[in-house]
Amino acid sequence: MGDGAVGKSSLRRKFMGKTFDTTYIMTIGADFAVKYMRIGDVNVKFVIWDLAGQPHFRAVRTTFYRGARGGLLLYDITRRDTFEHVPAWMEEFVKHTKGEGMAVVLVGNKVDLREKGLEQVSWADGLAMAEELQKKHGIPVSFVETSAITGENVDKAFTILAEEILKKIKAQPFI
Repeated sequence: MGDGAVGKSSLRRKFMGKTFDTTYIMTIGADFAVKYMRIGDVNVKFVIWDLAGQPHFRAVRTTFYRGARGGLLLYDITRRDTFEHVPAWMEEFVKHTKGEGMAVVLVGNKVDLREKGLEQVSWADGLAMAEELQKKHGIPVSFVETSAITGENVDKAFTILAEEILKKIKAQPFI
């Protein structure tokens, strides 16, 4: 989840083993992918809903939050406004998932553009935001910076999410 053009679809495609596509095509509603990974001694099935970030898709997005165990919340490190919208995205996610048993990874994407001097959001800003969101909502919020172009930390973002969700599941009492 996150604003339009922050790299959600590109990140998902890179995680699925596809190459970066330089052509921006807006996601209409949602796109879907499935990937299996082994995290420690557990086989994990990622069911990934790539949600459209434009405001006019808000009503459509709420349906896709139901049943979610966690999410990646992306912003673009070269666009400060996308970072400033992060709290609203978190509110939307928590509201429609009820926040129970959730985990979130805050993802500062497009770090490959940092060396070009385009950074508007620092690593420290991202970390502080993750800590603030975790404190406010009482759910684990990890932080990582990624590049969908180079692949930097893409698998790591999904792995962190899976590990946090697995911790929550293992901590739940069996009835």
